[in-house]
Amino acid sequence: MQSWFHSHPILTYFIILALTIYIFNAVFRVSRLPILKEILVHLVMALGSFVLFVLQFDKLPIIQCMSVAVLMMAMLRGRQLYDKIKGNGKRDGSDPGGA
Repeated sequence: MQSWFHSHPILTYFIILALTIYIFNAVFRVSRLPILKEILVHLVMALGSFVLFVLQFDKLPIIQCMSVAVLMMAMLRGRQLYDKIKGNGKRDGSDPGGA
């Protein structure tokens, strides 16, 4: 897999950039920013993604690690949705199990 990423550098960079933007939006975004700040944040992410691309190109598993992070976030969202559907969300903060 590393050799495929090594032979497709532009696609590799865009995969890293997409994963970075998704992780930022899913984890760190609280609210929408003004448009100029939003552009600045995305430019900084593009620069940071280039640094990660260099590390990926140097045979480090950056895309694989970021994919695991996205998978874990998807599992968390799925668990939260499951708890919401089943009504297991504790509203008063008490724990009847005694932990």
